[in-house]
Amino acid sequence: MRIQDIIEGKKEWRAHMARVKALPQDYQIVYKEIQKYFFKVGPVQLTDGTDLLSGIIDLFEEGAALGKGVLEVTGSDVAAFCDDLIKDSKTYADIYQESADREVSKAMKKVTDKTK
Repeated sequence: MRIQDIIEGKKEWRAHMARVKALPQDYQIVYKEIQKYFFKVGPVQLTDGTDLLSGIIDLFEEGAALGKGVLEVTGSDVAAFCDDLIKDSKTYADIYQESADREVSKAMKKVTDKTK
């Protein structure tokens, strides 16, 4: 990674967070919880810039402009809202699970080959 890429990433992140801070308080609270949720669940696309999170801010800005409360936008089950957003995305847990399955399969094949 080049230094220029790091600098651009930091600028992008600061601009992103400035948008969050401009949201009404209830939206900021829910956004921060969504962000924490995604960092724990680990959708792979989250590390590819801020596209997913920016899309949420777009949605939140639109909801706030219409005078809606944040839970009118997300629904009362915020975790389900998050899961729905990433339902077709690969997570780091998925990658780890696939890796573990491959390793077990290789090990079992070696054991099976030796017993033949």
